[in-house]
Amino acid sequence: MKGVFLLFVVCILLAIGAASVGVTWYIIKISEDLPSVVEMMAYKNSVGSIVYDRNNKVIARLFIENRTPLQLHQVSPWFIKAILAAEDSAFYQHRGIRISSIIRALWTDLVAGGKIQGASTITQQLARNLFLTHEKSITRKAKEIIISIRMEKLFSKDKILEMYLNTINFGRGAWGVETAARTYFGKPAADLDVAQASILAGLIANPGRYNPLSNLENAKVRQNYVLGRMEALGWISEAQRLQAYNEVLEFRNVPNRIEEFNRAPYFVSHILFNELLPKYGKDMVYSGGLKIRTTLDLELQLKAQEAIRSLKFPGALVCMASDTGEVLALVGGKDFKESKFNRATQAYRQPGSSFKPIVYAAALENDILPSDHFMDARITFARGGGGGRSWSPKNSSGKYAGEVTLQQALTHSYNTVAVRAAAYIGTESIVTTARNMGITSKHLPNDLSVALGAASVTPLEMTVAFNCFNNEGRLTSPLMIREVIAPTGEVLESNAPRSVEGIRPETAYTLRSMMMDVVRAGTGTRARLPETEVFGKTGSSNDFIDAWFIGGTPGLTTALYVGKDDHTPMGRGSAGGVLAAPAWKDFMTAAVEILKTPQKFAPPPDWVEVSPVTICRTTGYRAMGSCPKVPLYMPSERAPDALCPLHGGDYTAAYDDPRGPRLFLIEQDEYIAPTESVEVQPAPAPAQMAPEKIPQEPDPYRYDPSPADEVERRYQELLKEYGITD
Repeated sequence: MKGVFLLFVVCILLAIGAASVGVTWYIIKISEDLPSVVEMMAYKNSVGSIVYDRNNKVIARLFIENRTPLQLHQVSPWFIKAILAAEDSAFYQHRGIRISSIIRALWTDLVAGGKIQGASTITQQLARNLFLTHEKSITRKAKEIIISIRMEKLFSKDKILEMYLNTINFGRGAWGVETAARTYFGKPAADLDVAQASILAGLIANPGRYNPLSNLENAKVRQNYVLGRMEALGWISEAQRLQAYNEVLEFRNVPNRIEEFNRAPYFVSHILFNELLPKYGKDMVYSGGLKIRTTLDLELQLKAQEAIRSLKFPGALVCMASDTGEVLALVGGKDFKESKFNRATQAYRQPGSSFKPIVYAAALENDILPSDHFMDARITFARGGGGGRSWSPKNSSGKYAGEVTLQQALTHSYNTVAVRAAAYIGTESIVTTARNMGITSKHLPNDLSVALGAASVTPLEMTVAFNCFNNEGRLTSPLMIREVIAPTGEVLESNAPRSVEGIRPETAYTLRSMMMDVVRAGTGTRARLPETEVFGKTGSSNDFIDAWFIGGTPGLTTALYVGKDDHTPMGRGSAGGVLAAPAWKDFMTAAVEILKTPQKFAPPPDWVEVSPVTICRTTGYRAMGSCPKVPLYMPSERAPDALCPLHGGDYTAAYDDPRGPRLFLIEQDEYIAPTESVEVQPAPAPAQMAPEKIPQEPDPYRYDPSPADEVERRYQELLKEYGITD
């Protein structure tokens, strides 16, 4: 009998030993992929990044989980009591797990034939939320227990509770108690009262079922349970419980979808995919808690969005600070939800006549003056050797003014003069000048069509180019991000304005003064601002497909574009001066008021060799009393000395003036007797008229380098590439 008993004891001991070995092996096995102590110590919640404007206003929040972490002392004591009552009233007594609760839950599940459930302490819930999935299984529960025990050794109880309050999901896209308090009640977590705290604490068990915004009846049932637990624990009185339950709650329903935290979506998407995501990656941008300080002025941005929404057709607007190149406003369309196509940076469009200031800048760089003359008359360029059709550029009005000054040609946007100027100086000179001014587009033709804006460029490029006229000829790179700051306060990047000489400062001051007359008396009169000096140029492509106004005021340069995405005509009369200029004016009127910019352009500094002069619009000589006058800046020692002979000046003095206006004729011009006292310049070398320089008037959009649907598709691909969407 004794032998049997000993055998039984040995068997029991062996079974226990085997079980111990098995349990030990199981624990070791499932612990292999658990976080290490170092990983647990280093773990940080996913915290969204914030994009700020230049005045520290929030433009956007970038997040996977919308969360604002708090320290425990920043949370209402009532909420802490409510959460403990609802989820783990013995939190400060146990060591991470409650063995009796686990055994009870396990027995219930085994009897019920289901999977393990329930019995989780706050520490276990935190372990699951931070490091595990929500799969219901014995293995996951075992891992949860192991991690919980480790966490209790690593962190204080207060720290665990703080981490928990910042981690849990309260539904409606709200993660953590601070975001939940603001989402449901529009207040910080520190200000929650008993009633509000008990509602939020009740959400944790099932955010969908107990959500007060979608099912108030269920929420009140759960609230009553939480309040009852608080009373049973002696943390509130019966009177407090009844008062809290009967309190009339005012809910706010603050949205937490990421797009609803973005007040400048086209601007933000541009810096995201062109700068932030390539440099820092999705995890850092969306979960790293970065502070991204930009150049945007949110008040200006909202005005720009109003201006684009007011248009009949799609459009875009870019506004830059002229001295620094800081982008103050950027709008790429009417509604980002409907179209992610950013027309400000991705739409390559025909600038039409708005490209002429660049053509004339090249002419001035080649020592042609605004007082000089060209012919505004019909002209035909024929291809030699049977090399194709001839090309006959025309004025949009179908009328021609004859011999005109370069100034008059720009003011009234005469096409044939721009083409003649391009033929005279050569298209290579125009392309080079455009590149020097910031036009980076690959779609810039090196033929005579470039004189009429047959290129494909973006509104951002045109803003940068025109800014040269507003910044002493300097090409200033567009700046959008001032600095990026890590949660630790470390400055990850800091950007300063960068500029180089684009055109001579004398050219810039002269051209800007010429474009002021476009607004004063030409095609851009609808862009005039009261009491503020304005320069600019209208632009319209063939068949009224594209409409532009680009220009500036002291300190600001802005481009506004209008046009259908499918390149169909907007209708007769839909020119830049009609469609774009009024919206440009509305925006700039608000901009100069908001920014309190100067009303007048500052005079050129002494080192810039230009002088003020008032010339006759018609002749280009110095204006007399009866002349149609144009105040300009012209290169020093180059402006005419003689008074206008047409309006009372002396013809002999005009003829003898070595600085008098010159008439530039090209090879295709028939000989025309020049206006008296105007010197005729010889035609350029025949090489300028090489056949490849003569366009054949093809469909300007036979090839679209940026179709809207293709850009939209690419945007969705980028979202998937960076793991921002499924």
